[in-house]
Amino acid sequence: MKSLAELAKLREQMQSEVNLRHDSASDTRVVVGMATCGIAAGARPVLSAFVEEVSRRQLKNIMVTQTGCIGMCALEPIVEVTAPGQDKITYVKMTPEKVSKIVSDHLVNGIPVTEYTVGAQQ
Repeated sequence: MKSLAELAKLREQMQSEVNLRHDSASDTRVVVGMATCGIAAGARPVLSAFVEEVSRRQLKNIMVTQTGCIGMCALEPIVEVTAPGQDKITYVKMTPEKVSKIVSDHLVNGIPVTEYTVGAQQ
């Protein structure tokens, strides 16, 4: 960093990312399994893709976070989406390329992407 302006810009950028992790009862939660099995299967780029897409679209009341083992290692990377008043949806075998469809269809329009869910993968 060479100036206070660069520091202020970095602070603003980091604050917007922290806001994506702010918890509220009215938030839709996007939880990415980040245990060793999930990380080995590619969960880190999936988490990054969700953070970037939610930020790029400037979506409010969407909390992107991580958790440990979800318990279905063969289906990793796993993402759970919980919206207030709705059943939890579990997406499996996630890739960063699938994230934009989930954000646009499920998070924005409220329509789960059933072809990526746990029931469709069995």
